[in-house]
Amino acid sequence: MIYKSPLELMNDEPMDPIFDLGQYPIQDLENPASKELIAQCQEELKTVGCAVIRNFVKAESLQRMLSEADRLMDQTYWASLTHNPYFTKEDHLIPEDHPKRFFQNRSSGFINSDLLEEESDLNKIFYSKVLLDFISECLQISPLYCWADPLGNHPYSVMDDEHYFPWHFDGNDFTVSILVQQAEQGGDFEYVPNIRTSDDENFEGVNKILNGFREGVQSLSLRPGDMQIFMGRYSIHRVTKVSGRRKRIIALPTYSTDPLTMNRPEHSKQIYGRALPIHYEREAHRIDTLTD
Repeated sequence: MIYKSPLELMNDEPMDPIFDLGQYPIQDLENPASKELIAQCQEELKTVGCAVIRNFVKAESLQRMLSEADRLMDQTYWASLTHNPYFTKEDHLIPEDHPKRFFQNRSSGFINSDLLEEESDLNKIFYSKVLLDFISECLQISPLYCWADPLGNHPYSVMDDEHYFPWHFDGNDFTVSILVQQAEQGGDFEYVPNIRTSDDENFEGVNKILNGFREGVQSLSLRPGDMQIFMGRYSIHRVTKVSGRRKRIIALPTYSTDPLTMNRPEHSKQIYGRALPIHYEREAHRIDTLTD
């Protein structure tokens, strides 16, 4: 597999077939409606660590993504395993009550980014300069880059009946979540905004959440077409147990302040089922010293 940087694949393709640009004219950031939307997202990110734009993606695009996910479902990497919030191996040299030794069972699947079809709407979303510029304005971070990880930079996450994704941190800075299909029951998104920083792991605070402490926990129920902007590297989060015959499918375009960083090999293997040579090459390239 020849690795191509997202920087080589960015485009200015019109996004009218995918986004509701009538209600949300993000192709023109000087438009008063865009400025109002950006201000709203900035305020939500500041106050609750997460911004949600309802009905951002058109129903026709959701149907195309759902059809693609169905076609690729037999290539989903399904996993039922235990991991800690950092996706690191257990370290018996640290105390038993340390959060790095708090392991919970996860059952879920990923349709990895490198499996997506060439004309995939999710590909178009991830490589859209229009969306990247909008997200950059909302986060008030420039330059902002599409995350470099070739397996995890814009996958579909799939959860079936009885699946649960426990408390964890992301290996990338920022994630945009677009709900494609809602589960019949459950599948709510819970998070604690900015519980750690690039300088402070706050293991004590993380431990409280892992042991059932609910203060500061935010809960969010997304609907198909909603787009969420979230700072997953610094905010611990989980997806509650899913139940029913209908799968929960969510598209996850991801972004970073660094154009080179990607998941550590161990993290990649646990989530996406494999690590590529580029993961090992980039392992030493980290812009922070956080546990993954």
